[in-house]
This record gives sequence, structure tokens and C-alpha cells, in this order.
Amino acid sequence: MSASPVHVQVSNIPLGIGYILMAVSLFGVMDALVKWLAATYPTVQIMFFRSLCALPPILVMVWRGAGGSLRNSLVMLRTRQPAGHALRSVFGCGAMLLFFYSYKFLPLAEVTAIAFAAPIFIACMSVWLLQERVGLHRWSAIVVGFVGMLVIVRPGAGLLESATLIVVGATLLYALAIIQIRKLSRLEPSPTIAFWFTAFCTVMTGVALPFFWQTPDGVDLLLLIAVGLVGGAAQLCMTQAYGLAPASVVAPFDYVHLLWAVVIGWYVWGDFPDLYTWIGAAIVIASGLYILYRETVKRAPVPPVITE
Repeated sequence: MSASPVHVQVSNIPLGIGYILMAVSLFGVMDALVKWLAATYPTVQIMFFRSLCALPPILVMVWRGAGGSLRNSLVMLRTRQPAGHALRSVFGCGAMLLFFYSYKFLPLAEVTAIAFAAPIFIACMSVWLLQERVGLHRWSAIVVGFVGMLVIVRPGAGLLESATLIVVGATLLYALAIIQIRKLSRLEPSPTIAFWFTAFCTVMTGVALPFFWQTPDGVDLLLLIAVGLVGGAAQLCMTQAYGLAPASVVAPFDYVHLLWAVVIGWYVWGDFPDLYTWIGAAIVIASGLYILYRETVKRAPVPPVITE
């Protein structure tokens, strides 16, 4: 059997930043499409199109990672950790389900701001689930980050009885999915992980789809397909970004996602974050950036996180 081609890592920081900005922009468009469609179509149906139509861009990612060889692509898709992929997919699909469902009730910016607490959950849970050591600096950042999330959620104002609790649950599942990705990535590349997650979601939502199906008109069908294509393209851009530049350079640009959520939410739905959301988001982002900094100086960067 011929050996798989050796992938040479090429560093290009400006191009890496360009790719992450493109990825964040595409994810912002995808979120807006999901919110628009969520007013009419069941969440399961939107998830099905999101997963099914994301497969072609992800297969392109696999093909490129295999050096343009079909044989090597099939080898790359083999997995030695089916149970690990299943667990990651359960967490990831659960997070997607709750995030998409929450778009029916909450502005894009508020959902995005709460979701930025994921690195805080990850740092906290990695102590028990990954046996990682978290020092005083990161514990302090975790506490501050939770305070920021509470500022956004505002317990006691009746909001915890609403959809914000759904977003917090989605963020927790998202964090668990990322922790599982860290475990899987010790033996398998990111394109393989992304493929099996997307395939799993396609099958699971496809099984449930007959119970939720609503026949879309021509325009809505195109929008449903666009959700998957745009999301898959965003995954491809994000993977490229982390392959071209260090995580410490690329990851902070992910917070541009909030700006897209604010602009699109204001322009399309007339939603604009209140002062509490801005203050809480600033605290959460600052905490997440500090945790990223501490992880960068303490250990090697982790592979890109691709769960949306």
C-alpha cells in the first residue's frame, strides 16, 4: 500500500486571519437564515438541511486534507473511535438543536453573547473530564466569565424562566462537544471529526424528519439548502484559518461574530442589545481571551473547534 501524502504546514498569518473573518461572516449569515426560517419550519427540519447540505463542503475539506487523493480520502474517513464520535455527535447535535430553537425567541446578539461563555465552561470542566491542570489565573477568569454571563442572563428578572436558559444549556452541550473533540483529535484529524459529526446529525434528523416535515415553497427550499452550504463553507474556512496561523492569533477574531449578530439582528429584525448585554458580553469576551492566553502559554494550541 502506498503511503499517505505528507501534509506540509504552511504559515501565513494574514491569510489565516482572512479565512477566520470569512468563516465568522458566513456563520453570521447562517445564523440569520436559521432565525428567519425558524419562524415557519420545525428545528429538526432546519437541522436536517444544515447537516445534509454541509456534507459536500466537508467532503472537499477531507479531499484536500488527503492531498487530493480519493483513496487517501477514504482512508482518512476510517475511524478507530466510533464510540467517541457518537458521544461527540450527541453533544454537538443537542447543542445545535437548542441553539436553533432559541433563535425563535431571542435576538441573535443575545444568543451569541451567551454562547461566548463556552470557553469558560470548557476550562472549568476540563479539570474533571480531561484531567487538565487549571491554575489560579484561569480559575479567576472562569469566575469573572460566569459573572459576565449572569449579567447577560440577569437571574431574578424573570429571564431564567425564558429562552435564555435554553441558550445556557446549549452552551454547556457545546462545551462538552469541544472537550470530546479534544479527546478525538489526539488520534484523528479535524476533517474526519467534522465529517462523522455531520453524517451523524444528517442520519438522526433524517429519521425524525417525517414526523416534523413541512413542505417548503421554492424560495424557502433554497434558503434551507443555503443554511447547509453556508455552514459547511464556514467550517472549511475555519479549518483553513487554524491551519495557516496559530490559534492564539486566529481565535480572538471569532468574537467578530457578535458584531455580525448585532448588525444583522438590528437591520432585519430591529433588535439591538441593551446595556446589560453589552457589559456582560465584554466581561465574557475578556475572560475568554484571558483563558485563551493562559492556555497558549501553558500548553500547545488545540485544533480548531468546528461544531456549528
